[in-house]
Amino acid sequence: MGGSCAQRRRAGPRQVLFPLLLPLFYPALCEPIRYSIPEELAKGSVVGNLAKDLGLSVLDVSARKLRVSAEKLHFSVDAESGDLLVKDRIDREQICKERRRCELQLEAVVENPLNIFHIIVVIEDINDHAPQFQKDEINLEISESVSPGMGTILESAEDPDISMNSLSKYQLSPNEYFSLVEKDNPDGGKYPELVLQKTLDRETQSAHHLVLTALDGGDPPRSGTAQIRILVIDANDNPPVFSQDVYRVSLREDVPPGTSILRVKATDQDEGINSEITYSFLGVADKAQHVFSLDYATGNILTQQPLDFEEVERYTMNIEAKDRGSLSTRCKVIIEVLDENDNSPEIIITSLPDQIMEDSPPGVVVALFKTRDRDSGENGEVRCSLSRGVPFKIHSSSNNYYKLVTDGALDREQTPEYNVTIAATDRGKPPLSSSKTITLHITDVNDNAPVFGQSAYLVHVPENNQPGASIAQVSASDPDFGPNGRVSYSLVASDLESRTLSSYVSVSAQNGVVFAQRAFDHEQLRAFELTLQACDQGSPALSANVSLRVLVGDRNDNAPRVLYPALGPDGSVVFDTVPRAAQPGYLVTKVVAVDADSGHNAWLSYHVVHASEPGLFSLGLRTGEVRMARALGDKDSVRQRLLVAVRDGGQPPLSATAMLHLVFADSLQEVLPDFSDRPTPSDSQAEMQFYLVVALALISVLFLLAVILAIALRLRQSFSPTAGGCFESVLCSKSGPVGPPSYSEGTLPYAYNFCVPGDQMNPEFNFVTSVDHCPATQDNFNKDSSSMLLASILTPSLEANKILKQVSI
Repeated sequence: MGGSCAQRRRAGPRQVLFPLLLPLFYPALCEPIRYSIPEELAKGSVVGNLAKDLGLSVLDVSARKLRVSAEKLHFSVDAESGDLLVKDRIDREQICKERRRCELQLEAVVENPLNIFHIIVVIEDINDHAPQFQKDEINLEISESVSPGMGTILESAEDPDISMNSLSKYQLSPNEYFSLVEKDNPDGGKYPELVLQKTLDRETQSAHHLVLTALDGGDPPRSGTAQIRILVIDANDNPPVFSQDVYRVSLREDVPPGTSILRVKATDQDEGINSEITYSFLGVADKAQHVFSLDYATGNILTQQPLDFEEVERYTMNIEAKDRGSLSTRCKVIIEVLDENDNSPEIIITSLPDQIMEDSPPGVVVALFKTRDRDSGENGEVRCSLSRGVPFKIHSSSNNYYKLVTDGALDREQTPEYNVTIAATDRGKPPLSSSKTITLHITDVNDNAPVFGQSAYLVHVPENNQPGASIAQVSASDPDFGPNGRVSYSLVASDLESRTLSSYVSVSAQNGVVFAQRAFDHEQLRAFELTLQACDQGSPALSANVSLRVLVGDRNDNAPRVLYPALGPDGSVVFDTVPRAAQPGYLVTKVVAVDADSGHNAWLSYHVVHASEPGLFSLGLRTGEVRMARALGDKDSVRQRLLVAVRDGGQPPLSATAMLHLVFADSLQEVLPDFSDRPTPSDSQAEMQFYLVVALALISVLFLLAVILAIALRLRQSFSPTAGGCFESVLCSKSGPVGPPSYSEGTLPYAYNFCVPGDQMNPEFNFVTSVDHCPATQDNFNKDSSSMLLASILTPSLEANKILKQVSI
């Protein structure tokens, strides 16, 4: 159907890449693609394979969104084959009016990359219109005195078709009086002239009826007819004559209605009524008759409506001058309309994407537009500009076609959309301008990681909290949009054991609330640190970490625990001996207690609840030291009991009590008779003691073997057995609390070790030495007041007790 630039240049064997590169450089390599089609093609008819002429494959048609655009779209592109199809009825006469060359200009737009191509479709005329006279009946009056050879100009027929299909010739129905002569107009057209062949005789025939036929040059030809009615009148042998055959005038398009632009004048040599001339339009289009008016008596031509150069550049009118004797002549009036800068430029957006990625580099095409100014010359030359402060600029791609491209970095978080105003100004005097604002939406890219509200979090949680309760909340913000700004939270690290972390705390992925999964115990866990992560849902995802330190606060949930004095496993009581001559201030003993709480909750105070002899002893409020308040009197009992309460500083305070048994004696022999008075145990108790003695003996043997082995390995120590009658290992005890080293404060400064002899009849105690520190093995043995336990186990009967006792001074 038509040629294209791609068809004019064939690629040689070494030009394989040319078709691939052709779409990128098409505007600079060749002229617009041209097609030629006849008018009135059926809808869906193929104009040409546009994809092939553009060097695109069938797959590229849909992938690159090939489409065409125009002010009035008569064509479309087949998305499957790439053919350019007729979309709407194409009437050359309606589209191009009187122009002899009829062309439709289109733009083909492709994307990825975005580009535009120019297409010109030439509309060829077909013989779809028959010649037509403006009037179906032509009335003429011819004087009988007219000599043969006199001609009368007839109305021309109009045929909107062009070239071969336009008006070709006239024919007159056969008769003996008249013939038809075709004459040429100065503009190339033809008009008929009726020529008298034979003198008329009104008395013989007063009227003549003829048929005038106009034929075009189509195949087959079309025709139109008009009836000619000739009334024969008396003589008028001189027709009017115009002063010139063609009148030309130039007129500015901004002249107001009612302006006189021209006066035609014809003269007639006849006299009287036959010289009176009237003027009228002859075969003038309706449009011209609406714009101009003709004074039938004077021949003055006036404007009736405003002129528009952009609509009609030139008017051609035939004016007939006729006398009263029906003789006529005509002239042609050509009015040239001069352009004025009365049209502002137009901005037409041909392609505008929905969204623009915010990471688009400079130079990316974001819109295509063109400008149009209906004025001509400098009045139609347009230059474009952009509003200030936007990261875009304009590139001119071809005549009146422009690209809007990025000219800087885009940041959706700062500016999610741009209202870009494009201004177009012509070069007229004064210049006219217009503007159009387009909105460019910036699409988010995940370029911002979440940011926590604090660099680190510190939270205090009291112990014994409710499991499942919220203990803290972290919050992170992400300025990105949609999934890129949607934040979720998780635990990624902790100083707790990873296997048990989930049993301590959990975090809500939606809102960052941290929940305690168990009740915390300040005495077991005083603080721990978590690493929380905030992660967005972008691709790839971005994240940020923050530390959360949890301090477990103490509550007064532990009562004080008395370490000394302590009861033996069998409930036996430890006695403290006091010299009879002890003076006021003498340190008798010390109550040792601990509290597992901390702070004020572990601040202990000691109080005397009950004393068998009030005022005899004093008790240190904070130290727990029991001292003599006065000397022992003669009336005072040598056995004293002191009930001591230990209170902590919590609210409410918790407390524990301890009973001190104090015996005033200068030697241990004075105390032993008191022990021999104890009741004899039952047979079952004796049997139990026997088994305990056997078990203890076995344990002692194993212990001795271990000690001997350790000594042999070290080779630096020698084994020396104890004095005859004593145990193989000296039973030793520290007179102080048995517990962690931090609770050692308050123990008495020294202790005595002593043995019970094997002779039951001789209950004499043999003191060995005083020690400040005991060996580790002895210390472990005596942690449960084992001295009292052994004293009760190793005696076969209560009558001959062999007592082992630790006396603290």
